[in-house]
Amino acid sequence: MKDDDKLLQEAKEAFERAQDNDGVNYQLALDDMCFARLGDQWSDEDRKVRDVEGRPCLTVNKLPAFTRQVVNDARLNKPSITTHPVDSQSDPDTAAVINGLIRNIETVSSADTAYLTALASACDGGLGYFRITMDYAYDDVFDMDIQIERVKNPLTVHGDPHSTSLDGSDWNSAFVSEWIPNERFKKDYPNATLSDWEDSYDESWQQKDEVRVAEYWKRVEVERKVVMLTDGTIMEREQFDAQEALFLTAGFQVVRERTAQSYKVTQYIITGEEVLETNDWPGKYIPIVPVYGEEVAVEGRTYYKSLIRDAKDSQKLYNFFRSAQAESVVLGTKSPWLGPVGAFDTDSDKWGTANTENHAYLEFDGPIPPQRINPPAVNMAAVQEALTANDEIKAVIGMHDASLGARSNEVSGRAIMVRQREGDISTFHFMDNLSKSIRQGGRILVDLIPKVYDKPRMIRVLGQEEESENVQINKRFNAKGEDKIYDLTTGKYDVTVRSGPSFTSKREEAATQMIELLRNFPQAAPVIGDLLAKNLDWPGADEIAKRLKS
Repeated sequence: MKDDDKLLQEAKEAFERAQDNDGVNYQLALDDMCFARLGDQWSDEDRKVRDVEGRPCLTVNKLPAFTRQVVNDARLNKPSITTHPVDSQSDPDTAAVINGLIRNIETVSSADTAYLTALASACDGGLGYFRITMDYAYDDVFDMDIQIERVKNPLTVHGDPHSTSLDGSDWNSAFVSEWIPNERFKKDYPNATLSDWEDSYDESWQQKDEVRVAEYWKRVEVERKVVMLTDGTIMEREQFDAQEALFLTAGFQVVRERTAQSYKVTQYIITGEEVLETNDWPGKYIPIVPVYGEEVAVEGRTYYKSLIRDAKDSQKLYNFFRSAQAESVVLGTKSPWLGPVGAFDTDSDKWGTANTENHAYLEFDGPIPPQRINPPAVNMAAVQEALTANDEIKAVIGMHDASLGARSNEVSGRAIMVRQREGDISTFHFMDNLSKSIRQGGRILVDLIPKVYDKPRMIRVLGQEEESENVQINKRFNAKGEDKIYDLTTGKYDVTVRSGPSFTSKREEAATQMIELLRNFPQAAPVIGDLLAKNLDWPGADEIAKRLKS
């Protein structure tokens, strides 16, 4: 109990430090998201004054189009994780199986949704997150599978305030917290203590009808014994001791031993009152990955800027001058009537609404008929200022009409592509940060796979064309007359991330270029006919390719 009290105090102090460190960034992120996504672009005071005066208060929100451009570009050029063998105990065939397993994990988990949600949050608010979890493969088995999940609300995550990495690889602490109603808390944790709100002095953890439940992730450096066997196999001393008799019977002995530095990660589920759960995590990384926007370090503090933050003032100006134009047009339809004194006495009720309502006829007194005053001309200064503000939004973000698919002053296709490339380059740091974060996600997966997929079992792997195959791992099997084994528990693998069109897009492009080649050089048809058929998006294309090849 004393250990729990000590841990709880440590966690609350760490949570307070993390909140203080993230406070400015999270407030700016919240303001940016409300501004860009919810259209909260007028101050309450200005909106109230305009409502009272009956003046237009328009919000013509141009910012989501820029965010969608970056996010949808990531959809078309999805970063893909690739592993490579780096030591003598790893091999390219096993690396291919790990690549297929990672593709399957991403597909089953809808990882693209997790990645794109994090990127959209980074574009709108300056930061986003995705996370990696584990769960049982099926209801009736004990095998575990790895999953990639999105973090819908990035403001619920607090990373290590002492971190200096852009991908969270050096995090030693992290929090994921949420406020849940008291009734749900009692249902989820029936044995937990829920103190009376009036007796609680910590409003950071408990409110009248809600209680904060937080995941406290903690990583500490530990020492572990590593041994080398006579066949060159390297493993932890604990693993060898557990099966020492088996190894000795097989003739394997320890030839070298050393102490290595490693990390132990633990997840605690806590409230402000107690530790609800303690879960050991098998990996050496905290499985939460940040995706940041533009990073700016000033006087010891790090700020993360969204894509649209610097364009907010230009957006406000655009709203103001578009509202001024609308107001000018509306007032033009309400221009008053001008006439001599007494001209409106006979039909005063109708004349009182003549500038806002339509009447079949209007009677007047005297020989001179009233004249309607010409409405004021549209304020061209307001029109010009709105156009200027519109151009400033694009200039500040760095994405021009060609990047947004609109016609501009570029005439040739080459000029359009150059302007589009300028827009891609000006926002490329968002895509690059996503790639770095996905690479860290790949490291976490490669670190977890030997510990989660550590027993003989059948797994599904996916190829580049998303064709599935069941593969036996961690057990010898006969494949086409030769013994093979895909041992995922041994060897070291490095991770790289490549961004580019999907394999389907590449295949379609290859087919188009092959057809163009055959038009100019028909003699190549017998040589590449099967490859062309394989790349065509037809039912039975693979079968046609086989027949052409034979």
